[in-house]
Amino acid sequence: MYAITIPEPGGPEALVWAEVPDLVPGEGEVLVEVVASAVNRADLLQRQGFYDPPPGSSPYPGLECAGRITALGPGVAGWAVGDEVCALLAGGGYAEKVVVPAGQLLPVPEGVDLATAAALPEVACTVWSNIFMIAHLRPGETLLVHGGASGIGTMAIQLAKAVGARVAVTAGGPEKLARCAELGADILIDYREQDFVEELAKATDGAGADVILDIVGAKYLERNVKALAVNGRLVVIGLQGGVKGELNLGALLAKRAAVMATTLRSRPAAEKAAIVAAVREHVWPLIGAGTVRPVVDRSVPMPDAAEGHRALEDGGHVGKVLLLVPGA
Repeated sequence: MYAITIPEPGGPEALVWAEVPDLVPGEGEVLVEVVASAVNRADLLQRQGFYDPPPGSSPYPGLECAGRITALGPGVAGWAVGDEVCALLAGGGYAEKVVVPAGQLLPVPEGVDLATAAALPEVACTVWSNIFMIAHLRPGETLLVHGGASGIGTMAIQLAKAVGARVAVTAGGPEKLARCAELGADILIDYREQDFVEELAKATDGAGADVILDIVGAKYLERNVKALAVNGRLVVIGLQGGVKGELNLGALLAKRAAVMATTLRSRPAAEKAAIVAAVREHVWPLIGAGTVRPVVDRSVPMPDAAEGHRALEDGGHVGKVLLLVPGA
C-alpha cells in the first residue's frame, strides 16, 4: 500500500507518497480502505517535527478518514466487510489503508457522500466533547468561537445554533465572516480590525460569553478571561498563539469562571469511543436532517498532500481541506 510519509521534518515538501508495509487488523480493530482523509493543524505540526503520534499509533499523519471496511480483526461485532464508514484516528489517515479501533468508527451520515464524510469525525468529536461534554453549553447561552471559519469553527457554529445558543465568532476579514453568518453566527468580529472583548461586551450588554472555544492559547488568555461571563467556561484546544500566558486568578474568582484545556488525539481508546458514541447519538441525526452539514473548502489528491498543507498554512480556506486517494 501507499501512504504519506515524513522522512525528515520540514515544510510541505517533506510529505512523500511512498510504498509502505500492508496492515493487518488486531483484536477489536478493522481495516479500512481509505477513500479520503482531511488536513488538520495537528498534521502540520507533525510534519514539522513538533507533534509526534501517540505511542503505538501509526507514524503517518491523518486524524480522520472515510472509506470501506475490508477486514475485521478478532472480537469485532456490529460491523461488516463492505460497510462505508468514517473514523476518528490517532494517525494514519493519509494512506490507502488504515487500521481503526472499532469504537472509533462511525457510519456515513445520511445525505453525505463517502469522501465528504472524511471532513466530519475530527471536528464533530472535538466540538461535541469540548463545548457540550466538558463546557456544558446550554440553550440561550452565548458561545464565542475563535477561528469561526476553520473546520472546528464551522462545526461549532452549527451545533451551537442547533441547540439554541447564541454564537459569536472571530475571523479574519469580511468574506470569512460572511460565511460564518451563513452558517448561523450572530455576532461577527474581525480580529484584524476589532477587539473581541469590546465587541462582545457591546453585543451582550456587558455580559460576555458563557463558553469560549479557543484555538489561540497564550496570546488570548488574558482577553479571554475578560470576555467570559459570570460562571463562564473557557476551553483551550489549540496553541497557535503560544503556550505560556499570565492568568489573573482574581478575575477568574470574581467571575466564578473555569479554564480548561484538552486534547483529543492522545486520549485513551475508551474515552475516544465514548466521545464517538455521543457524536453518533447527538450529532449524526442533525447531519442526517440537514441541520448541520460538513463544510469543505477544497479537495486535492492525497499524493499532493503538500498542497493541502499549504492551503491551511495560507489561511485562506473556510472549513475543511480533503485529501482524496487516487482511484478509490
